[in-house]
Amino acid sequence: MKIDLLNKIRETNPVVLNISNFVTVQDVANGINAIGASPIMSEEISETDEMVGISSAVALNLGAFTKPQVDHILAMGKAANTHHKPLVLDPVAVGAIDYRKQVANELMNQFQVDVIRGNAGEIAALANVAWDAKGIDAGSGDQDVVEIAKAAANMHHCVVILSGATDVITDGEHVARVFNGSPLFQLHVGSGDMLSSIVAAFCAVSDNDYFEAAQTACLVFAATGQLVAGQLQEERPGTFSMQLMDELHLVTVADIEKIAQFD
Repeated sequence: MKIDLLNKIRETNPVVLNISNFVTVQDVANGINAIGASPIMSEEISETDEMVGISSAVALNLGAFTKPQVDHILAMGKAANTHHKPLVLDPVAVGAIDYRKQVANELMNQFQVDVIRGNAGEIAALANVAWDAKGIDAGSGDQDVVEIAKAAANMHHCVVILSGATDVITDGEHVARVFNGSPLFQLHVGSGDMLSSIVAAFCAVSDNDYFEAAQTACLVFAATGQLVAGQLQEERPGTFSMQLMDELHLVTVADIEKIAQFD
């Protein structure tokens, strides 16, 4: 795993363009900035082509959207393909709401994503696998999450990250797993959205190896959270959130290598 991609982000400061969930937009922007990339957010469809043109990667979040915003997401996805920019999709709650799944599938029929990042319920929905999703949470099911992730990757012809206590990353054939992390991530609503956009930052510096970028981003983010959680004596989600931002800025490749757990 190329953990030194973290240094490359900090050296090159790639621009990550986002259509964000208004609930988590500040966490996402600050997370991108803290790790060493440059965030830019867009809510105006008229600026899409120019925005994509100056970006290094694009992250699309389906967390809270309206019909006009779907048009914007579609335009940005198409522009990312046209400009050959890495494209990451976060299909929030598609496992719980049929309309969201319909929108996600319609969008992906019209542009090609490079990475999908979601929890087990979301990825299962995109793979058409039965799963008991619960809102934005992963829910529960008895299917093999590795096989679910591989099915989704093959169906959508991209890299898939199935986030959880263990992150599963696959291109449909090869599989990596990241075992680092902390339950405190589940108490911070913006964690998944932050990871999706941080994945885009890693994609921007990966020389088009999005499988490598995805697994490295997951390791860096999970290990950073684990380092923060290890400093806390109690479950303090507010403190965790604040210190996570600090640690994303301060963490080094050596720090991560010391505690990295993956296969």
